[in-house]
Amino acid sequence: MGEANRKGSAMPLLCTLGALLALLDPVQTTRAPDCGGILTPLGLSYLAEISKPHAEVALRWDLMALRASDLFLGSTDPSSLKRLYGSKLLAPPLGSDGIGPGATLRDRITSVKVVDLQLTLIPEAELRLGIEVELGIAPLLAVPKPARLSIQADLHVDLGPDGNLRLLTSACRPTVRAQSTRKEESKSSRSILDKEVDVDKLCLGVSKLLLFPNEQLVSLTAPFPVTPSCQLQYLPLAAPVFSKQGIALSLQTSFQVAGEAVPVPVSPVPFSMPELVSTSNSHLILAFSEHFYTSLYFTLERAGAFNMTIPSMLTTTTLAQKIPQVGSLYPEDLPIMLSAALRSSPRVVLEEGRAALKLFLSVHIGAGSPDVQSFLSVSADVTAGLQLSVSDTRMMISTAVIEDAELSLAASDVGLVPAALLEELFLAPVCQQVPAWMDDVLREGVHLPHLSRFTYTDVSVVIHKDYVLVPCNLKLQSTTA
Repeated sequence: MGEANRKGSAMPLLCTLGALLALLDPVQTTRAPDCGGILTPLGLSYLAEISKPHAEVALRWDLMALRASDLFLGSTDPSSLKRLYGSKLLAPPLGSDGIGPGATLRDRITSVKVVDLQLTLIPEAELRLGIEVELGIAPLLAVPKPARLSIQADLHVDLGPDGNLRLLTSACRPTVRAQSTRKEESKSSRSILDKEVDVDKLCLGVSKLLLFPNEQLVSLTAPFPVTPSCQLQYLPLAAPVFSKQGIALSLQTSFQVAGEAVPVPVSPVPFSMPELVSTSNSHLILAFSEHFYTSLYFTLERAGAFNMTIPSMLTTTTLAQKIPQVGSLYPEDLPIMLSAALRSSPRVVLEEGRAALKLFLSVHIGAGSPDVQSFLSVSADVTAGLQLSVSDTRMMISTAVIEDAELSLAASDVGLVPAALLEELFLAPVCQQVPAWMDDVLREGVHLPHLSRFTYTDVSVVIHKDYVLVPCNLKLQSTTA
């Protein structure tokens, strides 16, 4: 888990993720980013590394065409082989090269090993995939001879009409060469490879040799729950930008309450990330604008998540000692209850090393149970410090401390009550219970943009003025068979 770094300043390489927001409409009706991220060259190297075993399995399947009968190749009895392969049974090895004239592809390629897989950025263009594969070729019962398959493909990511990202191949250049010191063997092996390796088929599915095919990219836009009635969804605004710093992607967050989209207010300040100049040691840097957090709390407000009941130690008898009119309204002794709701939308403020949540509450004070009758209404303006951290792929948001709180009289059935007396009577329960309520609402955290099989490690959270950076490393989650 990464705790908020209030003193450090992460300076990862970031392309500009922002775009101007529309300022004329009262709610957001245009497509504008409020968050995003950049996959660094180190992140690409990690993806290449973990893709090697996957690519080897995929190539082995394509090139060796494994079938059930191949499991019995350990038998050397000719009648057994003929029963398994029928008319495809090869003649005994001919010549020193051991290659029979009737061999098929599954008989000739006996081993596949990926020795190198690299992903290289081509700035302002695309991504280059390079794979080096060692092959063993031989007919049945013969000694395999080595060969080398090289695949170089140019890949790019497009935004499909369904709003999902797609990994596409724009160019593919496979080459096959035999590795032999004898001219006859090399020529014969090369002839077999040219005939048997389906170059077109390899190029058609070359992007699937990586561990983040289109199925993984689709998971990026999956809706994530925030509360039982509230969801968020990260939507790519355009195809990512390729540069020497990495692959940058801008996202717009869509919020829903009970399945209906919430039109969040437009940010008065355009969101754009600075392009920094130092090298990042992280695989990925996520970025979230101040507007992202404000929109989150705005949506929770619309969902009624901040309508809260605040218990009090006061009763009508004890309160009447401070406000005599209460005794006239309630001759019997009844418990005092406080109910609070937001009277206007909450706002998150991000400053260097600090995050704060501003709440504008209406607190109604009443007596009786279960039907509470309000006799006093108070406006409470509360500023709470926020702590940000990351667990797995979720951002945890907790209320650290109440930094400032002011109470003022809004309406009264018991006469004029001075602000100082309101604070004496009701400030403590408000300051104690409001943070606890807010933390309970977001106890499950907020899902970060991520692919379904990856989690985040070595995370830090760095708060800047108007935005938050989350440098982190990728980790492929283990799966069971």
